[in-house]
Amino acid sequence: MMSKIMPHHKEKMAYVYLRQSTVGQVLHNQESTERQYALKDRAISCGWMPEAVRVLDADLGISGCRMNNRQDFKTLVADVSLNKVGAIFALEASRLSRSSADWNRLFELCSMTDTLIIDEDGFYDPAEFNDQLLLGLKGIMSQAELHFIRARLQGGKLNKAQKGQLRFPLPVGLCHDEEGGIGLDPDEQVRGAVRLIFDTFRESGSAYAVCRHFATANLLFPKRAYGGVWKGKLIWGRLTYERVLSVLKNPSYAGAYVYGRYQTRKIVSADGGICSRTQEVPLDQWQALIKDHHEGYIAWEEYLQNSALLQANRTNGEEQMLSGAAREGSALLQGLLICGECGRRMTVRYTGNGGLYPTYECNWRKREGLTGSSCLSFRRDTVEPVVVRRVFEILKPRQIEIAVKALEELEQRNEAVDTQWRMKIQRAEYQAELAQRRYEEADPANRLVAATLEKRWNDALVDLENVKNHHLRFRREQQREITAEQRTKLLALARDLPRLWNNPQTPAKDKKRMLRLLIKDITVERLSNPKRLILHVRWQGGVIEDLQCAVPMRVQDRLRYGEQFVSRIRALAEKHTDADIAGLLNREGLKSATGKTFTAAAISWIRYKHRIPTPQLKRPGELTVKQVAAKFRVSTGVVYYWIERGYLNARRIQDGYPYWITLDRQKEQQLERRARTSSKLKPKHQHSERSR
Repeated sequence: MMSKIMPHHKEKMAYVYLRQSTVGQVLHNQESTERQYALKDRAISCGWMPEAVRVLDADLGISGCRMNNRQDFKTLVADVSLNKVGAIFALEASRLSRSSADWNRLFELCSMTDTLIIDEDGFYDPAEFNDQLLLGLKGIMSQAELHFIRARLQGGKLNKAQKGQLRFPLPVGLCHDEEGGIGLDPDEQVRGAVRLIFDTFRESGSAYAVCRHFATANLLFPKRAYGGVWKGKLIWGRLTYERVLSVLKNPSYAGAYVYGRYQTRKIVSADGGICSRTQEVPLDQWQALIKDHHEGYIAWEEYLQNSALLQANRTNGEEQMLSGAAREGSALLQGLLICGECGRRMTVRYTGNGGLYPTYECNWRKREGLTGSSCLSFRRDTVEPVVVRRVFEILKPRQIEIAVKALEELEQRNEAVDTQWRMKIQRAEYQAELAQRRYEEADPANRLVAATLEKRWNDALVDLENVKNHHLRFRREQQREITAEQRTKLLALARDLPRLWNNPQTPAKDKKRMLRLLIKDITVERLSNPKRLILHVRWQGGVIEDLQCAVPMRVQDRLRYGEQFVSRIRALAEKHTDADIAGLLNREGLKSATGKTFTAAAISWIRYKHRIPTPQLKRPGELTVKQVAAKFRVSTGVVYYWIERGYLNARRIQDGYPYWITLDRQKEQQLERRARTSSKLKPKHQHSERSR
């Protein structure tokens, strides 16, 4: 074996590579660590100088399944490729890497740079075929060993999990009993906090609403510590959105035993390395699912409904056909409308000053980058009144029952919050009493211990007083007691649900929740002849009903006068002026397209737009401007000049109408003489001859 070590190998460095898979192995299996460090002495005995031996031990406690997080292994590969390494010492060749890709890459570099591999079994030259074959077999055996170990361990865990006997940390609110079973937490405050999450989500349908409810009521939520000095203890803190999701998505609260909700899968990262990612697995791929395994907080059906509602509430996921939670905004049918052309859910776009005019539209073409207008688009006032009117018709016989049920739910919500506060006060009282007992049991002579216990007792009393003050302040600011008078007024108001609905104090979010209790979705279909919308309403009970909505005319269509009105203006214009026509229409009580009284200017615009000529009110013997200009062989501008100077007797009905001119023999002679003798006015035929 020693014959494989040549002088040129000793001229380069000898690397001793140390690795153990976990920190636990480093701490508890120190014999293996000592054996690996002893490889430095073996390298010296093989002929390397002590200063020529480098120990790489930074990878102790790191798994060898990949090289991304093993800095010393990267250093080893880099130096081998630079031909700086003469030999690599390892306790076992498989310690170098558990990945076939990294294993083969390193040995290929060793064969190219004439680097030896030395372990306890012998000396290997990767450049020789027999040694290559032996190292390859070792690598395959290492991979097979990992596979068999993993298969045995995972098989045993899965077999135990399928029987519901595999123990794992339980979420807060559940705990293992003395017999190994799963039951509810014996702490009443913990159970009340968990139930309050499900009750609030059942009412609001939103995880954010649950967080807001706990924050408004100044309530805390527990979590159980695992590991360390706090192992098994409850820690009360602020309820976060992630904690709410973890509670709502955990099937253990539905009394189900589940194994395999998450799986670790290897993926290729952006830098080309292989890393592991934990991904959620669909329900039908869970490895173990035992329903009614233990007592839960909700039923399995409610768990499925909560999961579906949380998925529908997502705004960053794939297109969903569920309405989702009620959000802010004045559009009451947000999340309920479905496009009848493409089958996608319609969105809301708020237009106008401050979003005063919500518009429902199907914008999937814009999202996909397609050209053309949206499938459907209409304002909220087109469909909402029809739907709300129908809802009132359905609810009218049961308005009193709904009001009573809402009142009971409000009282139950107040009682649940108050119960949490009472248990919080009880816990603070227990801590104060415990501190008092410890102080009284201490030896008075031991002043150092007695002083510390007295301080703890005082701190517990201060905490108790603070909790009571916070409770009183919350009841004064947030919680509302329903008096008998308020109950009577509320029941009386329930008899007039439209008045309650139209009250400005009623939030739009509450109206949306009412609609979602009755309506599952509404598919909107547009018909062109005549223009109208068909609403296919699917009620929560499964009944489908069709409602019709008239599509309002466009602004340009509403301002456009009908053919019948234009024909009347055409007939009136034959004998009346614009002012006469306007007066006639105003006396009949008619209004313009903009809702105003008619004026001469408005009638003139109608005549211009529809090419209605001016009335021909010419008297016998009267001439037009063109006729006078032809008679005296001058331009029409000269005739208008004569009219302005008073040389002609001209009559005009109103501004914008033509002139009617009357001539006598004396006036004709004056104008002929003026046209003949004026140096500025020459007959038209003279101008034409001069131009020739």
